[in-house]
Amino acid sequence: MLIGLFEALRSARVPVTLREWLDLMAALQADLAFADREALHGLARTILVKDERHFDRFDRAFCNYLNGVDTILPEQLAAIPEDWLREGMQRLLTDEEKAQIEALGGLEKLMEEFRKRLEEQKERHSGGNRWIGTGGTSPFGAGGYHPGGIRVGSKGGGRMAAKVWEQRLYRNLDSDAELGPRNLKIALRRLRRFAREGAAEELDLDGTISATAREGGMLDIRLRPERHNAVKVLLFLDVGGSMDEHVYACEALFGAARSEFKRLEHFYFHNFIYDHVWRDNLRRSNEATPTAELLRRYNPDHKVVFVGDAAMGPYEIAHAGGSVEYWNEEPGSAWFHRLRNHFRKLVWINPTPIERWRYTPSTDLVRELVEDRMYPLTPHGLADAMRFLAR
Repeated sequence: MLIGLFEALRSARVPVTLREWLDLMAALQADLAFADREALHGLARTILVKDERHFDRFDRAFCNYLNGVDTILPEQLAAIPEDWLREGMQRLLTDEEKAQIEALGGLEKLMEEFRKRLEEQKERHSGGNRWIGTGGTSPFGAGGYHPGGIRVGSKGGGRMAAKVWEQRLYRNLDSDAELGPRNLKIALRRLRRFAREGAAEELDLDGTISATAREGGMLDIRLRPERHNAVKVLLFLDVGGSMDEHVYACEALFGAARSEFKRLEHFYFHNFIYDHVWRDNLRRSNEATPTAELLRRYNPDHKVVFVGDAAMGPYEIAHAGGSVEYWNEEPGSAWFHRLRNHFRKLVWINPTPIERWRYTPSTDLVRELVEDRMYPLTPHGLADAMRFLAR
């Protein structure tokens, strides 16, 4: 049963095992999903997918497998056993819908007329009040109006069908389009290097067992420092101007980064980095941090992440006085070269969709400065950036 779906999932590199497949078959036999495309999708994904990283692969494979099911032709419906149709419709109809059908002569009469018209109809029909088709007031079809009919095909228009014969096509959402703290955290977790430092406050179970055994059974509790991510990250965030439209995505990234990295330092800049940055936008005018001080304060093993849309005038990068806020003695590119030469690993995260990068000349300049280590602000793009930083 549904062996084609199993093969499609394996071809899409979704790690589905035979045990999970048998669980799905048992769930279907228990009628946990019946004649409902979306219910089948949710049930199958819940049982078969054990890692949310594979959700997108599953959705695509599921869609490809069921491609073509959306349009059911009259001759295909005629081949379905009548007792199956009747049983399925009785199960899915609400009390209100059953009452409407009874007012028109009952389900038996509706099914008898449906079968008769399937046998008589020879071609596609649109409009009218008799044949199975689209529009019109026939009890059978889609896109029309009838207080108690059978919808055949895609989503109708009157919302009055006695039975939605076919559910809507489940539309896959690419994981790159879903930005939120959870999936961003998963992407950031690719940059991890665990270490145990600090006070010994965590129970060392293995050590306690070994020490107790050496003491002849006398309990000897051993503690150890807590295990945490030892990666050190410097995060530079572009604010204001064209970045205003990316506030939500950047806030989600910032929140995820603060949760994942215990050694995170963040600074703000506008458009491009010059001779100073700041921690608090409300106090940027009197509490700025010189960029040169960052080079003295932070070791080269810090991972540096810039977040900005790279949309600005090219002169803001390449010329002295290019800043739109004050006169900078040296071009931004000079300061960026100093940062890149000091820190071993540096990436730039761009919240602008990657297909729009080529329309901004300044983006090409920034990509050249970061040696093409610019990644889109999506879970996949962020994961690629973390892989590079983790090398």
